[in-house]
Amino acid sequence: MFDRWLSGCLAVLVLTGCAGLSQPTDVSTPAITLPLIPAWYEGRKLYYISTDAWPRSAAVDKGVNYAPRLRDSLPPRPKPPELKTVLERIYAFPNGEQASVVPSAPDPIGADSTNRPYSPLWLLYEVTWNEPEQQRELTSESALFEAERQGWITISATDMVVNCPIVADAEGNRLPGTRLHW
Repeated sequence: MFDRWLSGCLAVLVLTGCAGLSQPTDVSTPAITLPLIPAWYEGRKLYYISTDAWPRSAAVDKGVNYAPRLRDSLPPRPKPPELKTVLERIYAFPNGEQASVVPSAPDPIGADSTNRPYSPLWLLYEVTWNEPEQQRELTSESALFEAERQGWITISATDMVVNCPIVADAEGNRLPGTRLHW
């Protein structure tokens, strides 16, 4: 009997504690502004924020938190195909030719997402152009793979892990409780 009562009390405490995680409704609550970074997913323009990275040089370069524990998310190399990890790929162009490309995104953005592969933790893959005359905007992972097959680009894995949640898209969909400032 006491165990049930204690379990009930703990459940109430946990639920009321989580209530503090909801979006603030008081306009006097402090807020910060983070830059939106564009990315492509299946031909759709999305926006993410960067908050954390590993290694330290990536955190310094991106102006985000250095998170040493992100290193723990790296799978063994070569990664066995059956090994599922929390990391998803993000394809970045180190020379800034275009926005990054991601292979998954929340659908829809927010708590109702049903896209199981999406993760805000990304393992960075660098994309470089071998054939500059073939350079054009690549807006999906399949377009990247086709360009690689044609020999136009090289995709190289890094050990850089970043926490970059997708928070909005070009159509104005965004995380509930957020505001877009264009």
